[in-house]
Amino acid sequence: MSITQLKAFHIVAQSGGFSQAARDMAISQSTLSTHVRELEAISGVNLLERKARGVSLSPQGERLFEITARLFQAENEAKALLRGEVDAAGGHLRVAADGPILPLPILSRLKAERPQLTFSLSVDNSARVVEQIIDYRADVAITARAPDDPRLYGIKFLSMRIGLCVSVSHPFAQRDGVFMVELEGISFVMRERGSRTREIFEKNLADHGISIQRVVEISSREGVREAIANGVGCGVVADLEFGHDARLCFVPLRDASELIDEYAICLAERRHLPLVRSFIELSARV
Repeated sequence: MSITQLKAFHIVAQSGGFSQAARDMAISQSTLSTHVRELEAISGVNLLERKARGVSLSPQGERLFEITARLFQAENEAKALLRGEVDAAGGHLRVAADGPILPLPILSRLKAERPQLTFSLSVDNSARVVEQIIDYRADVAITARAPDDPRLYGIKFLSMRIGLCVSVSHPFAQRDGVFMVELEGISFVMRERGSRTREIFEKNLADHGISIQRVVEISSREGVREAIANGVGCGVVADLEFGHDARLCFVPLRDASELIDEYAICLAERRHLPLVRSFIELSARV
């Protein structure tokens, strides 16, 4: 097998399909397909499950992807070192976060220090954000999930209180606070399992012995906000992540004692890389 074949497999696995991978590698899709087929033929292993739209990894493909992720991450770090991207000029940082509001001030400060810095920001729930770090798909992350995996390094840089997100027409919208007992039987729009905000809210409900009526479960924050704005039910949000939307109001939960702790994390083995270290250090100061 060759590095070219491994690279082709890695980019297809990372992109989820041949079309995007071909664009990323700036080669034709047929050439890319040939490289992957040759790798499968040489190894005698089916690595990708072809679908009508995109591909998925076979069990053997998943194990190989774990290896190629480490391989090509090391290659990128070597190239960065030899190109001098470790100095203050720039570099590229892949960031994952469970919301856009907290990482952007950190990235703004980092870009002020490194004017030619480029970055990508992937937003997902807390559980999948951590997976992106472990799978080498992100360099650093902001997440409400504590870095209790020995492969991870992180620091807690703030705590947030949860409150209700309601439409301006909701009876709670004119209140300056609501107590947990008042939520009994109320209709809610909830994020999917894996959302740390949802976990903290449910823990507060359990602590107070409250039962709510969950009406809708939506996978994205944007979807939740649209449902709330259209009167489907109440939502839950951290105070610092509420943002600005004239259709919605934030109402503090006065006796919700469980907080959301936010962490800046990375792989422990990569914590000393200049860009990674700078991001982690800045998170404690922004």
